[in-house]
Amino acid sequence: MKITRRHFGTGLAAFGLSACTRPAPTNPNITVTSGLPADLRPVPNPDYQAWVAAFRARAGSEGLSDTTLESGFRNAGYLPGVVTRDRNQTEFNRSLEDYLAIAASNERITKGRAAFAQHRSTLAALEDRYGVQAEIITAIWGLESFYGERRGDVPVVSATSTLAYDGRRGAFFEKQLVAALKILQNGDITAERMTGSWAGAMGHTQFIPTSYESFAVDFTGDGRRDIWSEDPSDALASTAAYLARNGWSRGIRWGDEVVAGASSDNTIQPQPAGPRFAVTGNFRAIKRYNNSDAYAIGVGHLADRIGGAGPLQTPFPPDANGLTKDDRIALQQRLTAAGFDTDGADGVIGPNSRRAISAYQTSRGLPATGEPSLDLLRSLR
Repeated sequence: MKITRRHFGTGLAAFGLSACTRPAPTNPNITVTSGLPADLRPVPNPDYQAWVAAFRARAGSEGLSDTTLESGFRNAGYLPGVVTRDRNQTEFNRSLEDYLAIAASNERITKGRAAFAQHRSTLAALEDRYGVQAEIITAIWGLESFYGERRGDVPVVSATSTLAYDGRRGAFFEKQLVAALKILQNGDITAERMTGSWAGAMGHTQFIPTSYESFAVDFTGDGRRDIWSEDPSDALASTAAYLARNGWSRGIRWGDEVVAGASSDNTIQPQPAGPRFAVTGNFRAIKRYNNSDAYAIGVGHLADRIGGAGPLQTPFPPDANGLTKDDRIALQQRLTAAGFDTDGADGVIGPNSRRAISAYQTSRGLPATGEPSLDLLRSLR
């Protein structure tokens, strides 16, 4: 079975491999617009401006003040790239093996263990308060923003108002816009610092504005629920609170791999061959954060690896081209060594690898299919 996901936001949850739309770190003290692509900077659009004027006229009924509307829209504008990304979200058909190769990559595990150690006292306090395993909180942080390195730098008011005006999901994004403005009105953040993904997901653990309104926590006690800060405490606490209020049970694991020969209730096997998992109600709580079996397994497995566990015991079968993960890694390594850079060797054949394969095939006078194969691997030996 293939796991189909739509790209939404910045984190691996979107499975945009690799792995976020905006890989550059975010400075939370300023709005970083100069580094944004040109299509994510405001451009004149009279129809958008007319929509904003009409929205502002009815916003009072939502409890928004004129001062809030003025400050929120002062530097906001229409972002054409947001509409382009929304209308052209790629349908990702990836195996669980590919997903986990990214979700629990060696780099993500290493950084996760370091982040866990650095914030051990905060995470322990959150586990004590909310009952959510500290490693699970850390894993969600790792999948959503690469432990804070990829929080997104698109102004949220611009992004949500653009999508609300565009209308494809207008009602949904108008709710997000209203919630974002209420966050400003509450004083949790300034408009200049309220940045996130192109679709309005914010902070270390990528809360959309309505989720922020419902679940964000001021863990540091400074009077603001600052999920954008360099200090991730409020964001991690907000994630723990979200899970706790969405069915997480204290003292119960998310699940476990079912080893060969064992039987268990409540098992799932996302691929016809490969690992099976016995899951609990906490697996379903993780899915409330992102409604995907792959995501929930990714969070659980990454949490286990951060906690010191080893890789899955059950091997995945060769792919449709007859290649194992080790074969795909070898192919990527040999292409790069031959001068056709795949931009890493993780065993996931994505756009960079396919471009490298095509370039290699062209250089050898072969049809440029971009498809990996055992024959291609042998030719590079």
